[in-house]
Formats: sequence, structure tokens, C-alpha cells
Amino acid sequence: MPSLLSRCNILPIVLLASLGNCEIDRESIVRQFNLRLNQSHPYSPVQVGNGNFAFGVDVTGLQTFLPHNTLSSWGWHNSSLPTTPNQTSISDYTGVDWWTHGRLVNYAQPNPAEKDIGQWLISNPHRINLGRVGLWFGEKNVSEDALQRKSQVLDLWEGAIFSSFTLNGSRVEVETVASPESDTVAVEITSRLFKGGELGVFFDFPYASGKNKFDAPFVGIFNATANHTTALKARRHGATITHTLDATTYVADITWESDASIARVSNFSHRYVLKPARSEDTLTFTINFAPRTVERSGTFEDVKDNAVDWWSDYWSSGAFISLPTSSNSSAKELQRRIILSQYLLAVNGAGKDPAQESGLVNNGWYGKFHMEMVFWHLAHWTLWNKWSLYDRSVGVYERFLPTSYDRARHQGYQGARIGKMSDPTGRSAPGEINSLLIWQQPHPMYFAEMEYRKFPSKKTLKKWDRILSGVADFMVSYAWFNETTKVYDLGPPMYPVSENTNPNQTVNPTFELAYWRFGLDIAEKWQKRQNKPVPATWRNVRDNLAAFPVENDVYVLYEGIKNMWATPATAEDHPGLLGIYGWLPPGTRLNLTIFDKTVDKVYKSWNFTYSYGWDFPLLAMTMARLGNAEKAVDWLLDPNNKFNEVGMPVGGTRVPTPYFPASAGLLLAAGMMAGGWDGLEGPIFPKGWDVEVEGFSAAM
Repeated sequence: MPSLLSRCNILPIVLLASLGNCEIDRESIVRQFNLRLNQSHPYSPVQVGNGNFAFGVDVTGLQTFLPHNTLSSWGWHNSSLPTTPNQTSISDYTGVDWWTHGRLVNYAQPNPAEKDIGQWLISNPHRINLGRVGLWFGEKNVSEDALQRKSQVLDLWEGAIFSSFTLNGSRVEVETVASPESDTVAVEITSRLFKGGELGVFFDFPYASGKNKFDAPFVGIFNATANHTTALKARRHGATITHTLDATTYVADITWESDASIARVSNFSHRYVLKPARSEDTLTFTINFAPRTVERSGTFEDVKDNAVDWWSDYWSSGAFISLPTSSNSSAKELQRRIILSQYLLAVNGAGKDPAQESGLVNNGWYGKFHMEMVFWHLAHWTLWNKWSLYDRSVGVYERFLPTSYDRARHQGYQGARIGKMSDPTGRSAPGEINSLLIWQQPHPMYFAEMEYRKFPSKKTLKKWDRILSGVADFMVSYAWFNETTKVYDLGPPMYPVSENTNPNQTVNPTFELAYWRFGLDIAEKWQKRQNKPVPATWRNVRDNLAAFPVENDVYVLYEGIKNMWATPATAEDHPGLLGIYGWLPPGTRLNLTIFDKTVDKVYKSWNFTYSYGWDFPLLAMTMARLGNAEKAVDWLLDPNNKFNEVGMPVGGTRVPTPYFPASAGLLLAAGMMAGGWDGLEGPIFPKGWDVEVEGFSAAM
């Protein structure tokens, strides 16, 4: 069993002092993992940002040599609709009808007869790169290799990037920060190259790409200059550039503090150059991106001061964990991943919408987010007590409730059916997996229950009441009563968590059965807390769902699966069936003897080479609940679960780098091991580890 180590809760300073060395020196631990680089990374830019906006940079502290992306929550674009006969509007798409338990159900799936409009719906809207900002070296053709003494430091505690290099013997220093309140980058550049007119700053605006499912590492087309327009309106110490791409228009407002001038490079480009007066050796400016003209964003110092305050508060509030980094290499690597993941998720995964899988680094799935992945993007905030960040995007369930009701009604179900691959309007993109996946449905129950444990109030009950009722009504409507077995089945057609089975044969998958019971149980509790009657159908379906499928004394993916362990396609991808104990608390139907054998079978038979980044935290949570903290840490540091030197999780062969569900999953597992769960107090780490934790909430 794991050792139970020291636990330091967030307490008043006086009480902390009376407990001895309990308060963790957070700043020194965070700064221990400041990034120190001397070259650019194409797939892993260093970033500043605020969750709704991120600015990726190369080794110069800007986007000088590599066109890293400037992405936001609001920056989206629609391509022109197809002109194919009978496929000229969204209403021309009809989807596909599948037989489902004796009736035809319409699913939003690719239809060969409607290929063009179907693909348009998949790829639109797509997220756009708002613009590129880099150093201008006059007419000289300067490459990164020409720079000497390159150095770059990301100060995690302050959220600032400090970059420096020399060019032809002259030193250039660049400081880059982002506003915590707006889509603003603030930059200060110091160099004597300004005096010779050999240095300036360029701003370049690309056309939207929107044709590639994975638009990585760089987003946008910079040489399609005829497809869009930019217009410059200059003023004293500033300028506004209006960028129009078809029906999408936004502005970039630039403000500088010393004498300088800005002009378009040529009549046929969308590149502008800002040059300070030759009497200056310092240029400070801010650039604010917005869907419409907004107030000026203030000076460089204003933005920097706000950023320093926000980041120091971010690190100082909520939970924290200190691992024995000086004496244990595994602990040091785990601490590194935890700290860098906290920074990267605040930049990429704390916006008004749930994060896309690659955050605001590049575009995966056209920049859209996946509703089944909301759990892996948001659940960690609840254990780490970062509720203000969690609350930014969890409102997506209320916002999407009308479209969720429409989706269920269209298919002949009751209640609200949550979609999958979504844009900010709540429209789910067509796709066979998109329309047949179901494990996203109980997510609101998990979030609501964690929130109520922290804030047991009428406000919390009211916040989630309509959502849980609507989702529960769909869940019981979706379950099909099997007259032969006298139980309720889930599917077919459907895809389980692993998305690697035949949907027409997939029925009663293990994890989905457990999650369905869990969700309906929470929905019943919600009714009782409000003194409302519990619908009989909720209890009837929950209590009479099919049993977990078992074959040769181990749980299997779904009922009736043949040769699961000998078939590579079904013994790889997400090992979701282990989520029934670890990710989820143990339900009444769980047989621990069978589960232990299932864990052994997965370990022996699974092809983890093709597992995804959140699979390893899932495995870690399972091992922690089983009392094996050593193995839990091993899974978090598994060779197949790679985090690069910038702290970004490597996506692997199936998705682009980064793959942020791995980062959020890591924090979820670490938070569970730090705070424990119902019936077992944390921290729960390997024996001999000197661990201190502060401020964690317990998992269920």
C-alpha cells in the first residue's frame, strides 16, 4: 500500500506558522522549472496567453523565423458554401438513416450523395491565425543561424518571456508578455540596431486555410494575398489594421510609446513594418486583436504589471504539490511535468469554450473542440481548486442545451443529447464516430457533483438542474429494453470510448454501462436535494441496465465481442474499461476480483504504443485506487507518454503535438493522488517520497 505522507492544507498564516514548515515555497519550486532555451522549436513554441488568447514565439521572443500562431477563442472563419447542384446551403445536408432497434434514426454522418456540403459542415467554421509579429532586419536576409549567443527564458511565475541574441556584434533584447484580460501582446525591444535603421517590427496577416483537419504546426496561408484585404489607419503613436477574410472582419490595434512610423511593405502584401526613430534604442508596443474596435490596451508596463499580478496569484492560490526533486529523478520529472502543465493549461485550456486538443498552439480538427474530451480538459481544475478557471467554460453545457434538445428530438429521443466535435454555436460536425459516441453524456453529472461538494448551495443546484434533467431524460430514452434478457441495453449502433469497434455490433460496453449508472445516480441525488420527485424511469433504467460483460473471468469491451485480446484493433487505443475503478468511484456492480484479473489482462495484452496521452493518467488513477502508488507514477512517466523540453505532451502518430488532454489528465491523476478520494485521504505516493501538498479537494 502507498504511504500516507504529510498534508498541508491552505490555512491562515498564523495557523500555518503553528504547524511548522507546512507552507510550501511555491515560487522557488515554480521558478526551478523556468524554460531556458537557445533555439526555436517548430511544433512547440514558447507561449504567453490567458486561456482565451495565446501568442507562440520562436527564439527571438516573437514570430520572426517561424510563423507560430496567434489564436483566440473568437477568431473563426467560414469558407464559401459549395456550389455543387443541390448542395448550396446547410439545409441541403440530410445525413444518413440507420436502423436502430426497429426504427430509422437519422444521424449526422457523411453521405456520399452530399459529399461537398457534408465536408463543408465538418471543416467550417475553422479557427484562424490572427496575425504574425516578428523582427524586421531591413533589406538583409537574416536567418536564425546568423544569430549568436541566443538565450530565451520563460519566467513561469511572471508569465514573461525574456529573449536575447547578438547580430553582427549588436545585442538585441526582447521581453514578451500577454494581458490576462484581453487579446493583447506587449513587447519591449532594446538594441542599438534601431539607430542604424537596421531593426524594426513587422506585422503580417494570413488568409484562413480551413482545408486541413490538422493544421500544424502553422495555421494560415501567407501567400494568398488576393483572397483577403487589410487596411491601415494610422494615428500618433498608434495604428489600427482592419483585416477582412470573406465575411470575417477583425482589427489589430497597435500602440507604441516613442516616435515611430508604420507602413505597408508593398501594395500587394498584408505585411506592415513599424520602425522607430533613429534616435531611439528601445521600442515598446502593444498589439490588441479584437473582433471590433476596442479601447486602447494601455502601455507595455501596464500589461506587464497586470500579467505579473495575475500569474503570481495563479500560482499562489488553489492547490500545490511539492515532490522530492533533489533526491529522486522520477519525482523531479513528475514535478516538471506538473508545473509546466499548469502553465500551459492556463494559457491554452482556460477559455470561454472548452479547449481543442491542441489548445491555442495550432489547429487540430479545424480548431474545433470535442465534447467527450471536456472531462479531460476541465476535471483537474476541480481537484486543484482553480474554480474560476473551471467556470470559464463549463457553462458550455447550459449554452448548448437548446442544440442538445434539438439533436435528441430530431432522432426521436427525449431529453438533451450532447454532441461531439463542436464549434462555439453548439453545432456538432458530421461524422460516423461523432454521431454515435455516447460517453460524453454523463460528464455534466460528474462536474455538477464535484461542484456541489465544494459549493453545496441552492445556487449550485439551480445552475445544473435543467442540464442534469435534460441529459438524464435522454440517457433513459436512449437505453433500449431487451425483451429477451429483460434488461436495458446501450447500443447498437454506437462507438465506445475506444472508437475501434464495429458500431453495429457494439452493445453494452463496460465503461459506458458504469458511467450511465453513475450519471443517473447523480441525477437522482440532484432531485432529492431539491425535494423534487425522482422520475421512475430514471431509477428503472439505472437499476436494470445490463451487467458488465465478462468473458473468461475478465471484463471485456462490450457484450459478445469475439477474440478481443487476440485482435490488435480491439486491444489498443483507449483502455476505457479500466476507467470503471479509478476514473470513476467503485459502483455497486463492480467485482474487484474480476477487475484485478482484467487489469492483469490489459497489462499483458494491450498495445500501449497506440495509446493516447490521457490513457496513462487513466491507468495511473486505477493503480492509485488499487493501492499501488509506485505503478501509478510509472504510468504517468511511461515512455509512451512523452512530454518534451517545453513541457508539451507529444501527440504521437495519430494527432499533432501538443495533445493537451495528456497535460490535463496528468494534473487530474496527480491531484487525485495528492488529495485522495472518498474514504482515503491523500497524499498517496510511493514509499520514501517526501511529499507536501496544499489545498486539494478529494475526488469521489
